Amino acid sequence: MKDFFKTLGILVISLLVNCTEDTVDLVGLGTITGRVVEAKSFEPIENAKITLSPSNNAVFSDSDGYFTLQNIEVGDYSISAKKDSYLTGFEAATVTADVEVNVIFELDNETALNRPPSSPTLSSPLDGSENLELSVELIWSSIDPEEDPISFRLEIKNDLNNDIIKIENIIDTTYVVSDLKYGIKYFWQIAATDDINEEVLSSVSSFKTKVNPENRYFYVKNSSNNNHIIYSSNFDEIEAMPINEVQLTSEAQNSWRPRKNQAANIIAFLRTINNETHLFTMNQDGSNVKQVTSAVSVSGYNFNEIDYSWSSNGDRLIYPHYDKLYLINKDGSGLQQIYKTIDGSFITECDWSNDESIIAIKTNDITGFNVSIYTIDLAGNILDTILSDVKGAAGGLNISINNKLLLYTYDISEYENSDNRQLDTYVFLYEFETEIASIISTGKQPGTLDLDPRFSPNEAEIIFVNTSNDGISTKTIYSLKIDGSEERKQLFYDAIMPDWE
Repeated sequence: MKDFFKTLGILVISLLVNCTEDTVDLVGLGTITGRVVEAKSFEPIENAKITLSPSNNAVFSDSDGYFTLQNIEVGDYSISAKKDSYLTGFEAATVTADVEVNVIFELDNETALNRPPSSPTLSSPLDGSENLELSVELIWSSIDPEEDPISFRLEIKNDLNNDIIKIENIIDTTYVVSDLKYGIKYFWQIAATDDINEEVLSSVSSFKTKVNPENRYFYVKNSSNNNHIIYSSNFDEIEAMPINEVQLTSEAQNSWRPRKNQAANIIAFLRTINNETHLFTMNQDGSNVKQVTSAVSVSGYNFNEIDYSWSSNGDRLIYPHYDKLYLINKDGSGLQQIYKTIDGSFITECDWSNDESIIAIKTNDITGFNVSIYTIDLAGNILDTILSDVKGAAGGLNISINNKLLLYTYDISEYENSDNRQLDTYVFLYEFETEIASIISTGKQPGTLDLDPRFSPNEAEIIFVNTSNDGISTKTIYSLKIDGSEERKQLFYDAIMPDWE
């Protein structure tokens, strides 16, 4: 009986084993390997998540971008590679038993599908516009498909020289370009970028500024940063108002005391450079700026009062340097000392006669007082003494074209203090033949000063500055008939250092 049951058990086990072998189908396994790199540079991407679908097995790429998925059942799969800042990549893979499948992911930056802004459209001024002012508002438009922020770059060239105006990082679609030159054709172009794609360029548009109005008045105003700026203008006698005002120098530099020479048709002026004051010249439209002095600067007491003078033909200038007077050619050559004060007093102002035979000089001590006004010849001999041993301030020298008259100012109050404040300053007209000085400041209001007088081109009038004697009020440029036949006339408000040519 025992043998029967033993034989039966063996048969059952055998049957069970045979049944199992018939119903279990063993699945083969394979391996997936690969690498994740940047699409453009092919640099490896580390820590990209590699996910197998439908099994959802996942691994991460190593520092060299490599990854391995092991023991993957045979079959068809979709594999994804994902990492922040990149577009997700997908690849298909068929796993075969005991075979290694290799997959490469080239991931694009997440902005790869981003589109650039539209090419800017230049709308104003219209292409080919002419007779524009020296400040022009440029207007354009551009849109971004994804509404990304757009920044613009403006580039302006001209048909005169190789100067290029470049303005970067403009966030608006308008820009006012200033300090342009007269009668010049300008070409402008806009580049737009969303800081994702390469910048796109507009077409090139052009415009032309108006012709130089040949302004006859020159003067100085203060900028917001306290630098002096030189302007030119004309005056409409009918409308009794300034017209065609043009800024000739930049507010970034301190420039003052303009003096135009008609023969040379250029303007001289003073400018601060490297903590010194030097003579410069420029064209009437402010172009072609050239430095004249270099070795010996323009120096003395109170730079707001210091003055220099042209020769009549415009080839030379004279200027003060403390107690010395120098002569220099307009191109900066031929520097020579032509006079030195006997007592060491400072030469603050000078004016050279039209025939170049005499030079008027104003001197003062280190405090600005102890003033003398006299004339010399080119040999340094004193010819006429107009003021000497007087108290109070004086200045504003200008010799008439026929050498018969001299304009100057003098504070008749004879007031002197450390601030050099003046109280009651008039314009005087001195006649060399009679040696008589007469006040011509008719209509001057009490408590005001008349300063910086200059003859008009026909010498029937003078141009000058009037201001309150408080030292802080606005200064205004006026004109006045020398014979007193008309009341003084206001020309330019909030302006100083006039020149009328």
